[in-house]
Amino acid sequence: MKLLDRYVTRQVLSTSTYAVSILSVVLVLGNVFKKLLDLLINQNIPAEQLLSFVAYILPVSLTFTIPWGFLTAVLLVFGKMSAENELIALRSNGVSIPRICMPVFAIALIFVAICTWINVDVAPRAETKMKDALYNIAMSNPLAMFGGDKVIDEFPDKKIYVEKHNGPELENILVYEVSEDYNPIRVVFAKRGILSIDRANNQLLLQLTQAQFELRDTQEPQNLLKLQRGVAFETTFPISLEELQNRSKKRKGLSSLTVNELEERLSQEKAGKLSKSDAKRAAAERSSARTEVSKRFSFAMASFAFGLIGIPLAMTAHRKETSVGFLLSLIVAFVYFCLIILIDTVRENPALHPELLIWSPNLIFIGLGAWLFYRLSRR
Repeated sequence: MKLLDRYVTRQVLSTSTYAVSILSVVLVLGNVFKKLLDLLINQNIPAEQLLSFVAYILPVSLTFTIPWGFLTAVLLVFGKMSAENELIALRSNGVSIPRICMPVFAIALIFVAICTWINVDVAPRAETKMKDALYNIAMSNPLAMFGGDKVIDEFPDKKIYVEKHNGPELENILVYEVSEDYNPIRVVFAKRGILSIDRANNQLLLQLTQAQFELRDTQEPQNLLKLQRGVAFETTFPISLEELQNRSKKRKGLSSLTVNELEERLSQEKAGKLSKSDAKRAAAERSSARTEVSKRFSFAMASFAFGLIGIPLAMTAHRKETSVGFLLSLIVAFVYFCLIILIDTVRENPALHPELLIWSPNLIFIGLGAWLFYRLSRR
């Protein structure tokens, strides 16, 4: 039996390592191109900054790739064993299906522990570092943020659209200056502009020529009767990089908080006398934070759920082709992750108890897997 355990363990672990590595590379490269494509095109990013970004994004990707890779390994290994009649030979010698699968369940529990540690502490810290690395890459050449045919909304009080750019020279620029409640205060259009960096004052200078502007009343920005129009031969917008830095260091999103920080935030929220709208918003924030905590632990259980449902699926498919195993893993993982995403969209609705609902994908998969496994072991 020890020989059987070593054989199954070696096959599942080696295949899991290979699958997790491939999936992690795909997800990391996808995130690099998604978040850094403009910077990669418009400037030469230092190698150390790019590597630091990749290093920080890797733990975030592992939250998905470890359970998915483990599922792929179970489907491939047991599909091959079933197709080559190894399982029939073992069962004819008195070895039951539950006994054959014991190493798989042990590995699944190890992966659950690893994923719990990553989801609870490592991934949120890595995501914070990743955002800092992304900010540092952008700030190494702030001019690169102004790509062609895109809206630049990284600055707290401005939204800027640039149709074309050639280095610091911009064409067809539209600048919206907005208030704290996102009401437009001034809108400026210019056919040409020049962007420069004022390192001494830590700011960008956007110099526009022959600019047309619309100025709204600060007290009644929605009242178009008080709209003022004009033309300026030349105007300069100072864009503070310090404000951009402060914005990046504001209150972190829930995904960037560890579980201890989430629980601390929940404990600090006091139910005082609030207006109806404020009370509703506070309840939505508490529900979202509780759902995020439950999601971390629920997501860690995916490895066990995938292992339990993957074994009977692989034996039923009775195929050793790698493509079949990958296709089955893709279908199962797609359904599971879609359920998680769908439930996550209602996290701000406390009436639906999303903190409990987020566990339903695991309950569905574990229940279905247990039923299929029971039927298989009784054959």
